[in-house]
Amino acid sequence: MIRHPQAGYTRLEINNHKGDMSQEKPSPMPEDKNFSAINLNAAGIDIGADRHWVSVPVGRDNESVRSFGCFTANLYAMADWLKICGVKTVAMESTGVYWIPVFQVLESCGLEVRLVNAHYVKTVPGRKTDVLDCQWLQQLHTYGLLSGSFRPQEQICVLRSYIRQRDNLIKSACVHIQRMQKVLTQMNLQLHRVISDITGTTGMAIIRAIVTGERNPDVLASHKDGRVKASCAEIAAALTGDYRLEMVFILQQELQLYDFFQIQLSACDAQIEQCLASFGSKVDVNASPLAKPKRRGKKQPGNAPQFDLRSELYRMSGVDFTQIDGLGAVSVLTLISELGLDATRFPTVKHFTSWLGLCPGSRITGGKVKSSKSRRVVNRVAATLRTAAQSLCRSHSALGGFYRRLAARLGAPKAITATAHKLARIFYRLWTTGNLYTDPGLDAYEQQYRDRTLKNLKKKAQAFGLELIPISDPTECVS
Repeated sequence: MIRHPQAGYTRLEINNHKGDMSQEKPSPMPEDKNFSAINLNAAGIDIGADRHWVSVPVGRDNESVRSFGCFTANLYAMADWLKICGVKTVAMESTGVYWIPVFQVLESCGLEVRLVNAHYVKTVPGRKTDVLDCQWLQQLHTYGLLSGSFRPQEQICVLRSYIRQRDNLIKSACVHIQRMQKVLTQMNLQLHRVISDITGTTGMAIIRAIVTGERNPDVLASHKDGRVKASCAEIAAALTGDYRLEMVFILQQELQLYDFFQIQLSACDAQIEQCLASFGSKVDVNASPLAKPKRRGKKQPGNAPQFDLRSELYRMSGVDFTQIDGLGAVSVLTLISELGLDATRFPTVKHFTSWLGLCPGSRITGGKVKSSKSRRVVNRVAATLRTAAQSLCRSHSALGGFYRRLAARLGAPKAITATAHKLARIFYRLWTTGNLYTDPGLDAYEQQYRDRTLKNLKKKAQAFGLELIPISDPTECVS
């Protein structure tokens, strides 16, 4: 077994170190004869908010453990010291975003950096200090027992930052939409009862008119768009309420904040368009144009970018992922911004679905299956695929039929996970091969299901020494 760094201290030293742990002197790490070192030039870093503790192999310097500050000059001093000690690869443990500056500085200096999930190395009994943590990371990394977390290429990281900021802006705008809805309800203006979306053309026109001082329900109802099913009389009845001065003031401020976030969202979309244009082209859109979208007659989501996002994604990836049922252009943009364009980071589709936490678990003890639940992960890709799977509940496709059949048998939560798993496998196949996706159709899926059911019934009949005989007239009944 590999011994915890605490094993390098005697009992007397441990008792003497109950005071200020920052002054402790690390003892040499004991070498384990049962393991062979794989990374001889490995270092371990325990990331902190104000100081970072670094451990290098014993004998590389007078002090095998040193601490560095969090300023940029300290980070470059850390990189220089690691190079002097002959370190080639570094493993670090961190929570939050404190690791990002360290990761970028060390990587720019030519070092191989691995970010380790703290959950995988924290379950070690004994006293916990920063010195022991960095020594423990260095020893585990020396024996090749640590795997780094997934991090896409730098160009994808830039796009990912824009997309995450865009999501934050949308969430912030949604907060002010909810507050406007609350103010309208307090004034007994039941606008949401007669229109489906208060942020649509009709809803925003009516709200802006209320803020400017209009109180006549008939005049407010005249802002109705022709696509609204409710009549002007119904809208006027819903807009007859108590226009309190303080509530109108709050509505005005929430509307201004909502408009501000819409301006910021447009600026973010402009940056995203420029970022996408910087990617190389894998296909000539003019020579190989996109096929017609499968979802005809449906407008783009209200928070979709105003430029041709689908063509940009097809140009830079070479695959039209929007042909997969349930995945729109915005969903594909989220997937690419989190995964990147290099599919070789995941050797097989099983590695990919396991990283997403969508595959069944295998918790077996004493020959008994304790649980087969999927692993809980916080992953934006998995969340996007689950949302896409949930949208297939009314889809007239093979994936829609698959979801409905599982939902009827297992319930919606398990059906969403299973359908998201199938979407992940389809996405991975297109991601690695560049092929086109063709939906077999709902009828083909139902026929395949009937054939599989009939095959299983024949096997069961043969096991009991029976034989299935098809009847010529399906309306006949067996007495």
